[in-house]
Amino acid sequence: MLKLTRPEGNLPGDLDVSRRALGGLFFAGYAAAAVSASAAPIITDLDGLIAEMALIPAGDRDIPAYVARPDARGRFPVVVVVSEVFGIHEYIRDVCRRLAKLGYIAIATDFFARHGDPAPLTDFASIRRIVSAATDAQVMNDLNATVAWVGAQSFADRKKMAITGFCWGGAAVWLACSRYRHFRCGVAWYGRLTRPAEGQFLSEPEREWPLELAGFLKAPVLGLYAGRDQGIPVADVELMNARLREFKKEGARIVVYTDAQHGFHADYRASYDQEAAQDGWRKMIDYFADHGVRGKRF
Repeated sequence: MLKLTRPEGNLPGDLDVSRRALGGLFFAGYAAAAVSASAAPIITDLDGLIAEMALIPAGDRDIPAYVARPDARGRFPVVVVVSEVFGIHEYIRDVCRRLAKLGYIAIATDFFARHGDPAPLTDFASIRRIVSAATDAQVMNDLNATVAWVGAQSFADRKKMAITGFCWGGAAVWLACSRYRHFRCGVAWYGRLTRPAEGQFLSEPEREWPLELAGFLKAPVLGLYAGRDQGIPVADVELMNARLREFKKEGARIVVYTDAQHGFHADYRASYDQEAAQDGWRKMIDYFADHGVRGKRF
């Protein structure tokens, strides 16, 4: 039986940690379109945790969400985790468990539930159709429903909430922090910053993008980006940093890992960069704590 390992970047001695090569083990539950045969994903056990699926009332229907939290009494701070285009697959669930090990309630809502499950698909055209069907309006409505649901739970400290997300979810972090005051802060991992060219994936005119929203941020955002990202040029990152300074968004900033590629935190992919991923994780946890969302010991 596989033992789950530590949250990456945790302080030595906080948890029993290791990163284990999985060899020929079948990558059950990981995004089929992106998993690398050479990957050795971090696997986090459930010791001391409760992890379960919940149904979030979202108006037109209930939507599923994965919730991981400490198996302990008391109220714990909340981190909303927004997935990449592959949805709530095993990598996202493991990120939630890593956060729960550090004393957070981590909740990852399936924003694509109405349209399909991209995780088992290998055809990117089909994945894009599912993701494109999730409009900004729908995603933000589901996010509001998620915040309302988790905030009503007896184990949640609703006054201490943060949000993080990866790729597609990174862009959603910027959008959420520009619209709402639910969160004390956000951490966006390599989310697109500028509007795609007409006709490209997610180029619908009604969508909003971080560069357009910099002046409206209601909570500070830490951006974690890659210097070798083929889809997000460094020029876009520099422009976003300049926009944040222009609008005096104190506390909001972007860190660039010069030698990393897009998806550098995704440990099931060939783009995984352990050094950048661990440093980014530490920066994220410190950023949460600096803004009043510190994991609670249990």
